[in-house]
Amino acid sequence: MKFEELGLAEPLLRAVRALGYPTTTKIQAAAIPPIMEGRDVLGCAQTGTGKTAAFALPTLQRLRQKECRVNGRGRKIRTLVLAPTRELALQICESFRAYGRYTTVRQAVVYGGVGQSPQVRALNDGIDVLIATPGRLLDLMQQGFVDLSHVEVLILDEADRMLDMGFIHDLRRIVAKVPPRRQTLLFSATLPAEIRTLADQWLNDPVDVRVAHASVPLETIRQSVFFVDQKQKLQLLTHWLLGTAWTRTLVFTRTKHAADKVAKSLLKAGIEADAFHSNKSQSARQRVLLRFKAAKPLVLVATDIAARGLDVHGVSHVVNFDLPADADNYIHRIGRTGRAGASGVAVSFCDRDERSNLQAIQRLTRQTLTVETRPESTTAESNEGQASNARRQHSRSAASAPSPACHRKRYSTARRPQESRCKRPA
Repeated sequence: MKFEELGLAEPLLRAVRALGYPTTTKIQAAAIPPIMEGRDVLGCAQTGTGKTAAFALPTLQRLRQKECRVNGRGRKIRTLVLAPTRELALQICESFRAYGRYTTVRQAVVYGGVGQSPQVRALNDGIDVLIATPGRLLDLMQQGFVDLSHVEVLILDEADRMLDMGFIHDLRRIVAKVPPRRQTLLFSATLPAEIRTLADQWLNDPVDVRVAHASVPLETIRQSVFFVDQKQKLQLLTHWLLGTAWTRTLVFTRTKHAADKVAKSLLKAGIEADAFHSNKSQSARQRVLLRFKAAKPLVLVATDIAARGLDVHGVSHVVNFDLPADADNYIHRIGRTGRAGASGVAVSFCDRDERSNLQAIQRLTRQTLTVETRPESTTAESNEGQASNARRQHSRSAASAPSPACHRKRYSTARRPQESRCKRPA
């Protein structure tokens, strides 16, 4: 449906039009009406379907109806949004700022990994919406910089990811400081049993909004797989990137070390690339993201830290350099492309030791990935390399093999006449 049909205020509609959103997505059309009615909502939708706007727009509508004209300590935090990662928290803050650009609503974001002084200044200036990661928020609460006693709307985004990251105890401590009479919105890409338990505890008679089965990837993404030995993956990736018309590409590895190694290898091959993982400082990660979002983007080689919450438009390709051990992470990885109705491509590299991971992914997605044929050049080089290795191993074996005489002398147990024994030189 059109946003005008939802009853949003004109300043919000003007912001939506400025962003170029003609119609709502399914999750937005289903979630915005009950949120505007003040109902609690348990939302589940595929990644990349517009969940942020689904809770940001109706929340801004509520805040606008009772705008605060004062600043400083006179402006109380009325909405709290919790997110699992720094990148997602920053993107949610940017979305609130973009949707509320024609309102007086003020927002700020707090997260760890950087100095707290700028964040404390933003809090002291007075805000209506606070977006935070749990760890830094608790730290600032203990220091007395954050007062949650006036929160009217509590939003938990990517709740399943926060549980996976071990934030459950932090979440309980934070929710205990929020007034019990509030509106609670819980959004997640998956709904495991732990999320349902939290929903029963924190949500009051929620509206259950599910757009599609969370395990089914977006239909706009073309998925395929290359069967390749682990040692040949770098060669195949380089060849594939040089021969593919990509615009903005994400490459996922299993470890931080592998991300660094792949990025360096691509740079040597003349392909602009950089690594993105938790060992990098927050400022370094932000610089890499800015380069990734630039007009001439680089190849972003990342761990699963980028599998959720990284909302970058125009990601044409996602490459699973290493298949994830958790099939759910495959859904989140490929969800970085094919966003907002656009088409995308997801390619996976599968070693023989990863076949079980591939089977789990295909069972979860109920799809059989198209098998790609490796380029002849990489296959030939691979076969030549295997033959060369075999020749080297054969040569080493031949050089180290004992002579027949030594072999008899070393292993024979039969007694020999005294005169037949070899005499050692004096």
